[in-house]
Amino acid sequence: MAGLVGYGAYVPRKRIRTEEIARQWGKNPETIKRGLLLQEKSVPGFDEDTITISVAAGRAALTRAGIDPQKVGALYIGSESHPYAVKPSGTVTAEALGIGPEVHIADFEFACKAGTEAMFVALGLVEAGRVEYAMGIGADTSQGAPDDALEFSASAGGAAFIFGADDLIAEVIEAYSYTSDTPDFWRREGEFYPRHGGRFTGEPAYFKHVLAASRGILEKTGLKAEDFAYAVFHMPNGKFPMSAGKQLGFKIEQLETGWVVPTMGNTYSGSSPTGLAAILDVAKPNDLILITSFGSGAGSDSFVLKATKRLPKVQGLAPTVRSMLDGPRHYVTYGEYAKFREKMIVNE
Repeated sequence: MAGLVGYGAYVPRKRIRTEEIARQWGKNPETIKRGLLLQEKSVPGFDEDTITISVAAGRAALTRAGIDPQKVGALYIGSESHPYAVKPSGTVTAEALGIGPEVHIADFEFACKAGTEAMFVALGLVEAGRVEYAMGIGADTSQGAPDDALEFSASAGGAAFIFGADDLIAEVIEAYSYTSDTPDFWRREGEFYPRHGGRFTGEPAYFKHVLAASRGILEKTGLKAEDFAYAVFHMPNGKFPMSAGKQLGFKIEQLETGWVVPTMGNTYSGSSPTGLAAILDVAKPNDLILITSFGSGAGSDSFVLKATKRLPKVQGLAPTVRSMLDGPRHYVTYGEYAKFREKMIVNE
C-alpha cells in the first residue's frame, strides 16, 4: 500500500492583524472577526515566494522521510502564485533540494486545490510503480485586492508530502475527486488580483464540492465521521470548514481546521495541505484522517489516511505547524503589508 513517508510545512513569520486591515478601510474589526473567524494572517516578505516556501517545506519533508533526495522520481508543485508565467517553480525547487536531474517535474494549477492535485498525481505514480518516491507540494503567496473581502484572508504558506511504498508514516486508504464547471472565482491572464462571485462562492461552489467529495469517499470506504480522529477541509475562512464538517457529522474537536485558520489565513493551494501537516504533527498511530480540498472552477480532492506506528518517530524531526504559528512573529502595518505585497510600488 502506498502512502506518506515524509511531510513538512512552512509559514512566514510576518503577520498582519485583522484590526489593522479593518482600520485602513474604516470597517468594524469585530464584525470581520465574527464573520470570518480570523484573527490575523501570514504575510510573505520580499524574499519569500511559492518557490522559497516549497523549498522550506520540501526540506522538512525530506528530513522526516530520511531518504536520499536522488530517489525522488517526481516533484509537483500546485500553486495560484507561481513566480514565473513561463518557467516552472519545480525546477528551482528540485535543484535546491538536491533532487534530479533524473526526475519528472510539473507545475499544477487548479485554484486552491492545486496542492492536493499535485499530491493526487504523486500518489498515483507511486501506486503504479513508476517511481519509488514522489513529492507533492501545495504552496501560495495569495493576493486579495485592496478593500476586498479576500484581503482579510489571502495569506502565505504551504506544505510538502513525499509518497512512497515502504516505511510509511501514514497509509493512504483511498482517494476521490469531484469536479464540475462552476465559475465562482477566476483571474484572467495579466490581471494582478483574482475576482469572485461573492456569496455565489459558498453554496454552489465550496459546499457543493466539499460535501460531495467527502460523502463520496466516505461511501467508497464505508467509513463514518465517528471513525475519524481528525478532519481537515479547505480553509477560505474559519466558518466554511467548520460548517462543512458539522454537516458531515464531525464533532468540533475533530476539526483541526479551526486550530490553524485564526493565525494563518487562506493560503490557497497550501490551505488544506498545511492543515494536514498540522494534524500529522499531533496524530497517533492508527488515527484515521480525512482531508478534503476545494479549488474554484471548481473541484475537490479527498483523501483518507491512517497514521502508522512510525509517525511519532518523525514528528519532532522538523518544525511543527503550531511552532511556526506560535513562534517568533513580526507584525506589520498596513503600509508595510502593502509594500511587501506590491500593492504599491516604491521607487528606489
